Amino acid sequence: MAYMDYYKILGVDKNATEADIKKAYRKLARKYHPDVNPNDKEAERKFKEINEANEVLGNAENRKKYDQYGEHWKHGEEYEKARQQQKSYSTGGNQQHYYSGGGFGGDEGDFSDFFESMFGGRSSGRTEGFRGQNVRFKGQDFNAELQLNLRDVYQKHQQTLAVNGKNIRITIPAGVEDGQTIRIPGYGGEGVNGGPKGDLYITFRIVNNTPFKIEDGNLYLTADVDLYTAVLGGELVVDTFDGKAKVNLKPGTQNGAKVKLKGKGFPKYKQEGVSGDLYITFKVVIPQELTAKERELFTELKNLRKP
Repeated sequence: MAYMDYYKILGVDKNATEADIKKAYRKLARKYHPDVNPNDKEAERKFKEINEANEVLGNAENRKKYDQYGEHWKHGEEYEKARQQQKSYSTGGNQQHYYSGGGFGGDEGDFSDFFESMFGGRSSGRTEGFRGQNVRFKGQDFNAELQLNLRDVYQKHQQTLAVNGKNIRITIPAGVEDGQTIRIPGYGGEGVNGGPKGDLYITFRIVNNTPFKIEDGNLYLTADVDLYTAVLGGELVVDTFDGKAKVNLKPGTQNGAKVKLKGKGFPKYKQEGVSGDLYITFKVVIPQELTAKERELFTELKNLRKP
């Protein structure tokens, strides 16, 4: 008769709260529910194990006994057998029956030998509605990944996705970031026992094939400046994400100097009309090949600058 690690079955640690256990149970029960996995013996086995684990860990008294004796259950005290196979409650005049161990009818044989030996093979008599066979389960959530270019998410637009054989048209907000996940309610799997549909979670993978770097909605760009404009000052035309912009350079602009163009960055996610800034770093380009006249003039300038 094998020891059953109920914490492992539900995927929670021994310090899990009641809410953690309930959440884990709901998620797994929905995944392995027989209505979702018809004629799947392995899913049926998992579903029974999940319900049994919840039968123990979801009840404070049962959990205390289980934690106390655990793997040494053979030497533990003889536990009191539960007196009731199932209980019911009434909500809005509708009577619902609670799951009492098996998941398919409350049959004592649905419990493991370990459970029967420790707890008498019957339900602990909990009265929490989420354990009922007739409880409605939300459908399975779907996960999808969508790859887009950075320019694709500069403006809000619509795209059609194929999810589980169905075409779904979604609106993609401007400013979506790489790795960001959004939820589309009601586009997951069908609910169980009349429960609501699951949700669709889309994770975006943004490919940046532009000369801009992006961080927190701000754009960063390096722009070349010829030596003469850097020395004398003047007007420089630079790229922005949606066109060109003119920038005035002061005389004596140094290599690595920066300027900020406010509001010329990337749109902020779900902040209509709000964008980050564009930071331009100037790179002064030194001419590599000089004509004889240019060399003469540079030499003259050099002599003029001597102390």
